[in-house]
Amino acid sequence: MYFQIGIILTIMVMAYALAKWKKLSIELSMLSAAVGGGIAGAFVSTPPIDQLARHLVEGAFTYLDVILVFSTATIFMAIVRESGGVNYVVRGTIKYFYNLRIIALILLMIIVLIPGALTGAGSVSLLVVGAPVALALGYLGIAKKRVAAILFIVAGLSAAAPPVNIWAMILSAGTAIPYVGFELPLGIPVLLLGTFTVLFLGWRRERKMELEEVLKEMPEVPAGMSWWRVFLPFLVFFGLVVASRLWPFSIPMLGLPLQFAIAALVALLVSPKRIKILVLSRDTMKRLLPLLATMIVVGMLQQIMTATGVRGLLSFAVISTPLILLFILLAVIIPVSEGVLTYGAAAIIGIPLIWFLDSIGLHATVAIAGLSLLWPLGDGLPPTALIGRLSVMVSEYKDSYWTFLKATWVPWVIITIVGILMVIFSARLEFLVRWSM
Repeated sequence: MYFQIGIILTIMVMAYALAKWKKLSIELSMLSAAVGGGIAGAFVSTPPIDQLARHLVEGAFTYLDVILVFSTATIFMAIVRESGGVNYVVRGTIKYFYNLRIIALILLMIIVLIPGALTGAGSVSLLVVGAPVALALGYLGIAKKRVAAILFIVAGLSAAAPPVNIWAMILSAGTAIPYVGFELPLGIPVLLLGTFTVLFLGWRRERKMELEEVLKEMPEVPAGMSWWRVFLPFLVFFGLVVASRLWPFSIPMLGLPLQFAIAALVALLVSPKRIKILVLSRDTMKRLLPLLATMIVVGMLQQIMTATGVRGLLSFAVISTPLILLFILLAVIIPVSEGVLTYGAAAIIGIPLIWFLDSIGLHATVAIAGLSLLWPLGDGLPPTALIGRLSVMVSEYKDSYWTFLKATWVPWVIITIVGILMVIFSARLEFLVRWSM
């Protein structure tokens, strides 16, 4: 049995490698692995050939709820950006806190965290607020290499931040763990690590500009934009989330997609400029297609791996690894798997890993939170390097990519240590989950 499953796994790896060699996208490469594994499994009736299409279709709908959250949240943030809210907040931060460097850096960090935290994708943070925040960091006298490094680390942390963490959602769905109680286990380390990153990388000033000169160069905001127009949609969203927690039996369960849709409607109504919502939604979904396709293909791959027994074999490999060695290898395995498979790494490696950690008495929710800090680091590694490439692009950094990546090594190491320690001591950190619920 192990020999047969090993052959299927080998064929899946070869199909993925061949697709990448042919320069196909990461989504098509994972689809090739899923189809190749399914066909290979059909020769030993795991699954039978007549059931292959059914498994692929069922797998495609595995993360439909995550896709709905992702889509509605990103459209919401696109409306806020299009209305001029992002430029207004960034300009206001520089205007009032230009000479209070620590406060300015922390506020800019929070601005980058919010879009990724609401959508689950650090790339959305960079697409929505990356360019204006990069300009603001540059006006604070930070070199472009360090600007790119700050954006990469903070955008990665934004993807791990609550309320939407796609890695945690995938792991929760695959291990039958409710997606609740992640607010403090994720929120506290993200804020602390993000603050350390912006202060460590942004403290040194390369040049000094006068505030008047900076404000002249910053993008203008639409007439009529004000703080209440920016914050009201967010207050509506968080108000709906909190109300559903405080009065769970009195308020209908709206769900995150509908809550984001309501907040988007409020943002559209209070916008000081007319927004062509259909055009904006179409363009936003067009940019989202690669990420949505990744979620669909990850579900297919997970379904085929389960049907063929590959998922069980990987689970056995995790269980067989000495515990100390496993904890040490997390620093390498988790980021590298993200660099190769993006969100697929959570389904392939993360699910059996959480099963094992839970079986030895560690707290699954806190362990998932710890692993969620490690996966975003892989978004700076080839072949995908999605967040890394976007960070370089929006910061207009022109030198070597690896030079930029080296600038992140201190925050990278600190995040790795914190993530692994959260996994190791997850049982002792259980109180964070209780306080979140």
